[in-house]
Amino acid sequence: MNLLIAILIVGLSGIIAQIIILRELLVNFHGNELTIGIILANWMVAEALGVFSVGKLVERIRAKLNVFILLNILFASILPFGVYLSRIIKLAVGIPFAEAVSLPVIFSASFLIVLPLAFLHGALFSSGAKLFSIIDKRNSLGRIYTWETLGTILGGVVLTYLLIPNSNSFQSVIIVSYLNFILISLLLTNKKLRYFLLVFFTLMFVLFSQNLSSYLQNSSIHLQWKGQKVLDYRNSNYANVTVTKKFNQYTFFYNGIPVITTPYPDKQFVIEFGNFPFLFNSSNKKVLIAGSGSGGLIAEALRYPIEHLDYVEIDPLIMDMLKHYPTTITERELKDKRVKVINTDARLFLNKNNVSYDCILLGLSEQSDLTTNRLFTEEFFTLAKKRLSSEGLIALWMPGSLTYMSQDLKDLNSCVLNGLKSVFKFVRVIPGDYNIFIASDSSQVLQVTPQVLTQRMLKYGIPTGIFVPEYLEYRLKSYWVNWFNQELFTATKGKNLDLRPIAVYQRLKIENKKFSPQFDYLFGYFKFINIKSLFLIVLVLTFILFCFAKLRNSSKISLTYVIFTTGFFGMSINLLLIFAYQVFYGYLYQKISMLTAIFMAGIAFGSFLMVKKLSNFNNPKAVLIKLEGLIAIFTLILGIIVLRFASLLSSAVYIFYLALFGSGMLMGLEFPLVGKLYLGNKNTIGTTSGVLYASDLIGGWLAGIFTGVLFLPVLGLFNTCLLIVLVKISSLLLFLSRGHPSS
Repeated sequence: MNLLIAILIVGLSGIIAQIIILRELLVNFHGNELTIGIILANWMVAEALGVFSVGKLVERIRAKLNVFILLNILFASILPFGVYLSRIIKLAVGIPFAEAVSLPVIFSASFLIVLPLAFLHGALFSSGAKLFSIIDKRNSLGRIYTWETLGTILGGVVLTYLLIPNSNSFQSVIIVSYLNFILISLLLTNKKLRYFLLVFFTLMFVLFSQNLSSYLQNSSIHLQWKGQKVLDYRNSNYANVTVTKKFNQYTFFYNGIPVITTPYPDKQFVIEFGNFPFLFNSSNKKVLIAGSGSGGLIAEALRYPIEHLDYVEIDPLIMDMLKHYPTTITERELKDKRVKVINTDARLFLNKNNVSYDCILLGLSEQSDLTTNRLFTEEFFTLAKKRLSSEGLIALWMPGSLTYMSQDLKDLNSCVLNGLKSVFKFVRVIPGDYNIFIASDSSQVLQVTPQVLTQRMLKYGIPTGIFVPEYLEYRLKSYWVNWFNQELFTATKGKNLDLRPIAVYQRLKIENKKFSPQFDYLFGYFKFINIKSLFLIVLVLTFILFCFAKLRNSSKISLTYVIFTTGFFGMSINLLLIFAYQVFYGYLYQKISMLTAIFMAGIAFGSFLMVKKLSNFNNPKAVLIKLEGLIAIFTLILGIIVLRFASLLSSAVYIFYLALFGSGMLMGLEFPLVGKLYLGNKNTIGTTSGVLYASDLIGGWLAGIFTGVLFLPVLGLFNTCLLIVLVKISSLLLFLSRGHPSS
């Protein structure tokens, strides 16, 4: 029983280590959820290395329990330092914290961090499987898989509801390390040594854990934000919020991105974006500002005869920080009786409240993550239109230039502009270093002239500042609009959508080109990616594997490919559902561990069910054929549901839970079944678990690398589901042709 508990703790430790490091790296990578796939993929390939190499090695070692204990000691010992490195990785490679990083840096840095931990975790699975097979001969591979997955579920629940709300990252991983050291003590056969170590590890934990976690926390923050005076560093349900101070200037960072600077914001931006939309509108009684309004935009808006201003900020921690570190401008904004602060997601707020606004302003414009991007999609613009008065308008801004726009910058502006034009009858663009887009169903936005703006400024008593008549003439000059339209003539005709976030992809391209121009050619090849080209690639791969399996006269190649494609299916569906959850609900930062736990619960249930029923199957090959077909049908149906019933998903979270559990269950059903077919009557459990688990993880690695960064933004969610169906059909066909259990 102690060994089963050990496997349970292995699963618990793995998911907690994985998610905590993932959360820390998301802050370093500016919250871009598409990089989740890369990080998870690196974890999987490193774990596959551990599973495969140790799986072969453990067959030849007699002292198998000692190997398992040694691996556990190493894992528990280095876990806190893996988290430490994930905080300071930018400093380690010489990149300032506020600077974005390219895809090659994200890939190499995350691989360096997860390699030792994931390798050891995979090695623990292989050595535990072999150790358990000596004690229990009854399909030990399936039972180990089930218990390890149960530990993963438990870890997800514990992390979500106990550790994240009540402790920092280092406190969490030190608790996990302590559990592993206690586990090591319980596995020892020498009772005196066992009790001695139990007492020793408990005393060490009680006496030193708090001081150690405090030291690691403070030291890592100091190095992570080197050169900045950090006043506050906290995690919320949504993100990491950090406040820094330089001279008398406060900067509020949200997942590493500066979102508010006070009391001295970017003056030109605040004046232009805080006045143009209101001057273009004949009535501004009811106003909504979504994100980054405090510190300047609200102050500018309050110069107008506004009766009510809703300021929607998704994260209440930002508002707490603003109140804790007040400046004259933020105090004046937030204490004004006309201002109502609403801590919720702007999209959910508009969905649930049938309020009519004269003006909606989007304060943020960093589409580097799905949370922000979901306010710049065609679907959001459609929702915003329903909440505007007959002459109301929506205003947003995008990065621009009056000298040169690269193709990527053109595409970024164009995909958002195309979405606006598809929803609103009239769209006015004010080109500049910040391109201001103003959209409405009223033609007044096109009829406003510099003279009208000057008259309205006088009417409202707005201080002139830089808005002198000559400057207004210059900014609204038709020459700039014509130049902008000409530049966008060669830009993408696609629209930024919820489930095809082109803007996030374009942001990723821009950052990658800026910091790693030598890898820009990769994105040049990506533009040729479509469902037809991927179909040809899958077809060629299947033919090559068929020829190879025929040459070797081996059914094991087809079985290995089945598990490989199942790993691809599992990782892809998991990522797609996680991304869709972020799009519809906007708070993945806290829920990612819970969503992962639900997926793993499905795997545990499926593997447990298969282990119980496996001995009753007269023809396991026929069962596998049905499972392969079922996975393909499930994926196709899921894609159709998301494509046709997106509005239902935004109000029925249980559909995500069911889909995650169902996809996990299908994965769990296959692994023990394929293991039985692959193993036959042999007892090489360590090698078999290594080959199959490694194949599963490598399939997941491939999906992690490409699904988030490429398939979702370029193909869209539905076409990505079609790709998974094609991959699964290919493994089914290969198994039908070469899957006879002969060799």
